[in-house]
Parts: sequence; C-alpha cells; structure tokens
Amino acid sequence: MSVKPRRRHVLRRLLLTALILSAAVYAGNRLLFRPPEQKDRPAPAESTQPEKLAESAASSSASAAETAEHLAQPVEDDSAHWERKDRFYTILVAGLDDDNGGSDTILLMAVDAENHAIYGVSIPRDTKAVINGKAWKINAAYNLGGMEQLSDTVSAQLGIPVDYTVAVNLRGFEQLVDAIGGVDFYVPVDMNYDDEVQNLSIHFSKGSQHLSGADALKVVRFRHNNDGTGYGSEDIGRMQTQQKFLKAVAKKMLNAANLTRIDDFVKIFRANVKTELSLENLAWLGREAVAIGAEGVDFSTLPGNWKSPYIYPDADAVLDLVNQHLNPYREDRRPEDLGLPG
Repeated sequence: MSVKPRRRHVLRRLLLTALILSAAVYAGNRLLFRPPEQKDRPAPAESTQPEKLAESAASSSASAAETAEHLAQPVEDDSAHWERKDRFYTILVAGLDDDNGGSDTILLMAVDAENHAIYGVSIPRDTKAVINGKAWKINAAYNLGGMEQLSDTVSAQLGIPVDYTVAVNLRGFEQLVDAIGGVDFYVPVDMNYDDEVQNLSIHFSKGSQHLSGADALKVVRFRHNNDGTGYGSEDIGRMQTQQKFLKAVAKKMLNAANLTRIDDFVKIFRANVKTELSLENLAWLGREAVAIGAEGVDFSTLPGNWKSPYIYPDADAVLDLVNQHLNPYREDRRPEDLGLPG
C-alpha cells in the first residue's frame, strides 16, 4: 500500500511560507539579509534492527590483535564524498499539534538557491525509526528528545544533515490572515461538511468570498462534503486550493497598505514559530524563495509501504529521491549512507 500525504502537511507549508515571506519583507525593509551556514556530515545511524543490538555489542568486543590489524590498514580519503554544494540548505519543519505531544507533521525542505529549486518531502508520522535502540513511529522522536532528536533521526535515516529546524503551529495561520484584514478568495466548490468529533463545521458557497483567518483555515482544510461530493479528487483539489490561497495571501501581504503592519507580522512569526534561523537568515531564504517562484517549488511524500504498525521506507526509492532532490553534497549518496530500518 503506497503512502498518501496526511491532511495537514500542506497547510503547515502554507503557514511556514507565509510567515517566512513576512520575515523577508520585515528584514528587506531594513536591508538585513544573511545566508544561513551549512552543517557538515550527519551523525552515524544507529543499528536499524533493534533485535540485533545485542549481537552488534558482542561483535564490538573484538580482540586486541584484530583491532590493531584494522588500525594498520590505510584509511581511504572520502572527503570528496562529503563536499557540500553551494547555497544548498536542508530545513526540517515539524507541526506540533499531536494530542500525544508528538510531531503530527514532518516535512524536510531542500532549498537549492544555486539551481533555483525548492523541494519538500513529507515524512509520514507512522514511518518506522530506531531511537535509543528501540523501534518507534518517527513522530515519537519529538516526545523523546524534542526537535534535536527528531532532526537527528531524520538525518541518520536519510544520510544527509539537517541544517536547521522549524517548529510551527496553526494559530499563526489565522492570526496572519486576520492581520492583513482577511483575504478575498474564490471558493472553487460548494463546501458543506460537519464533523462533531473534530468540532469542525465548514459551510461556504462556490464563488468569491472575503475570508477571515478562521474561515480561511476551514477552506484550506476542506476535503469533501458529507455526501461525498466536492473536488472529485480530494487531495489534488485541496492542494490546488491551498496553493491558490497562499498566492492570494502573499499578494496582499506585499501591497503597500500592509507594509505598515510589518511589526505585526513579525510578532505573529515569533509567537508561532521556533527555529535556530535568525531573522536575517529567514529574510535571505524568503528573498530566494520569491526569486525562485512557484514554478520552482515541488513536493512529494517519502516512499514507503504500510505493514502494521509501521510504514517501512522503500530503500531504493528513498535513495533515488534523496539524490534527485534532497542531497546537499556534490556526490550522490550511496546505499550505505542511509540508515533506514528493516
């Protein structure tokens, strides 16, 4: 069974992109742009088979003679394998609204400013991971050690460093839309959906609407009506609506009237996003994203297969994806660079 993107990861991208854009406007007004720094190589991956940890520990107690023989062998210079591309950054985005305290949404972004491309890979929360010698669903990594543990886990599995992390929540989405006075938007279909469990009620008629922050959140979350009608293709239709809405938000944020509200945007950003990136770094990334444009942005989901209780990453497909879109190094990653669990 192939893996489909979860409901909220595109919504998380909407918030992140819009807030980065606000940071870019803020810093651009003050001429503060600074490219982020790059990390070196990722930490070595843990054993991907928890049941083999004892065997691995036993094998590590090699005799002194064997150890001496190993140390006597010439060491191959692999520095070229770890040479970074220019102006290529990896950023891990996590949405933290899981009821159990974990990360509900995990998205690894690659920003290739040199080749004018941005690529995002959604990592399903049920993806198998090995943390501290034990098998977990990868969304538990945040519970076990915060963004640092989540970053280390993703980095070890994919064989590439995570340069920066971003933790974000949905409250900022509503606040940002309200801060710019709402958004005029063409709702593409009639929307009539009620879910008592989620306390969610979505009712909008097809056509032009002026949306507040709360209304906008409902429109971009909509999948289908209670009777099954709607887009016809839930995921594709919803993603197209979200992308169009983001463009409408960006256009209104950048008009002259809203430039006087830059400080409000920055307050929203600071209240709803936690990251090691400085405002100057975010401004630089925002400027690059604007220069790249929507045609240079693409997204996918980490390839894998469901076998209860985990999603098992497809090693060959993941390696291809890493080398095509996520690899910050000049040389392709090799199978042994990845630390995917079996």
